[in-house]
Amino acid sequence: MNSSNRERLTITLRRDFTDTIDEMVDGVKVRNRSHAIELLLEKALNAKRVKTALILAGGKGTRMRPFTYEMPKPMIPVKGKPLVQHIIELCRKHDIRDIILSVGYLGNKIQEHFGDGSHLGVKITYIFEEDELGTAGPLNLAKKYLNGPFLMFNGDVLSNIDLGDLIRFHESQDALATIALTQVEDPSAFGVVRLQGERILAFDEKPKGKDASRLINAGVYMLDPKVLDYVPKGKAMMERDVFPKLAQEGRLYGYHFAGQWFDTGTPAAYEKAIKEWKGVE
Repeated sequence: MNSSNRERLTITLRRDFTDTIDEMVDGVKVRNRSHAIELLLEKALNAKRVKTALILAGGKGTRMRPFTYEMPKPMIPVKGKPLVQHIIELCRKHDIRDIILSVGYLGNKIQEHFGDGSHLGVKITYIFEEDELGTAGPLNLAKKYLNGPFLMFNGDVLSNIDLGDLIRFHESQDALATIALTQVEDPSAFGVVRLQGERILAFDEKPKGKDASRLINAGVYMLDPKVLDYVPKGKAMMERDVFPKLAQEGRLYGYHFAGQWFDTGTPAAYEKAIKEWKGVE
């Protein structure tokens, strides 16, 4: 964050307050006492709250057939709720209540189930993909709703990521986009990121060797609206068409998190999620 936007203040606090503040300081995410106070005030005042999340829910889910012949993949149940509802509830937990659902295949069933979202305490806006637009193309359809920084989710992942911390990390960097990164035992099915500090340099699609990175794209992004300028028309992929350009310009960062994360793209992964997902805590 630019130091020119800061102003030095002197405050007096009760000793028990300062003791609690000092317990927050870890030297990494919370650098010092001043940083801790700033984070607490930012959270209390909600001055930079991100208001909007775009959830990609338009894919055909071909790897999850036969489940997806009659049911859109985001509606597949996990712990008694549709998969995409867990993402909506994560957003609501962090007071992000303007939800854009990008739907395509059997999208009418998603809209019929969730309606305007009021029963979940959110407002849902739908954009419809007449043809599959990939992971980036829907941004062009959603452009008129994206007037400020926003979150974006792949609709087939489950995570309990601290969205507030992701947002604060993004704001502290010179980033146009921040990718949430999680560590997996076998990254060969995902591809990994190469980092310099927190900045993403490149992506390795087929990592080899025991020293290869195990950090992968977790399918949760914090994006500046300027990212829309990088999205080609028609079908486009964030992973192929957008993120590499941002990495070349040094404007793409990675946020590490160690919480729950499940990919539900295959029957085996879905079975694991059903057994182990603990919900949005």
